[in-house]
Amino acid sequence: MVKSPEQDVPESLQRIEKILDTSIEFYELDLLDRPGLEKLFKQHSFSAVMHFAGLKAVGESVEQPLRYYQVNLTATMNLLEVMQTHGVRNLVFSSSATVYGDPQRLPIDEQHPVGGCTNPYGKTKFFIEEMIIDQCKAEKDWNAVLLRYFNPIGAHSSGLIGEDPQGIPNNLLPYVAQVAIGRRKHLNVFGNDYDTIDGTGVRDYIHVVDLAKGHIAALKKLKDNCGCKVYNLGTGTGYSVLQMVKAMEKASGKEIMYLIAPRRGGDVASCYADPLLAEKELGWKADFDLERMCEDLWRWQSKNPTGFTNNSPSSI
Repeated sequence: MVKSPEQDVPESLQRIEKILDTSIEFYELDLLDRPGLEKLFKQHSFSAVMHFAGLKAVGESVEQPLRYYQVNLTATMNLLEVMQTHGVRNLVFSSSATVYGDPQRLPIDEQHPVGGCTNPYGKTKFFIEEMIIDQCKAEKDWNAVLLRYFNPIGAHSSGLIGEDPQGIPNNLLPYVAQVAIGRRKHLNVFGNDYDTIDGTGVRDYIHVVDLAKGHIAALKKLKDNCGCKVYNLGTGTGYSVLQMVKAMEKASGKEIMYLIAPRRGGDVASCYADPLLAEKELGWKADFDLERMCEDLWRWQSKNPTGFTNNSPSSI
């Protein structure tokens, strides 16, 4: 379904309009809707596309692999073919550190082997990267920046916008925040027998605002007719699940109950970035530390206990 600019936009976009003091033209469209996508590209002239759309939960992908392949791969094929038809040759793709699989070395730089993915979600990201790389080789006027995210967390410092998972959160920090606010009883920690500092999984967490700035840097890179480039977006520092729980307890002033559960399929022990290439070639570097990430996440969660559904955030 496509919404015209005159129709109501979601609460999240209304708040972005408030932050920016501007209006945003918005269309709700499923990339599996090829005719709808064609119509949108006929109506507008785009200079570049930023492709975020897709299913994104590791555990769910292990349970529902066919759904992940159908949605993520077909949607991207539709997008790339429609871009080709309409002469749009610039793309920023939301990829993931899951393409590296179980790390052979740490920290992970962009030269680390890819494709040995441990779950279907990561495989879809790897396959999409391969599609884009091949297309850039075939048509030399295409430019693409593939951004391999590590673990985005946090929220905008205003507390107006943040992550609002529908249903049970699949990612650690939104779940921890919902425990802290009282929406959930306890956190399940999936495995405490990994070869890490405290036995729980280690990840590289990056503030979502730093991540957004990385996309602006990527858009600027496209203007250089850069061909196909790949960059890690991370901080270069790994924190364990239990370290993240302690950091959120500090930010929220709440005790966060947790239980140790069996390992989850598709998870790896440790994964953190070498982000130096992005600093060198994009002029980008993560600015916000773990304390700031957790403070901003807690501000969002405490002002919006039930996410965007409470319509107007409290105390703003």
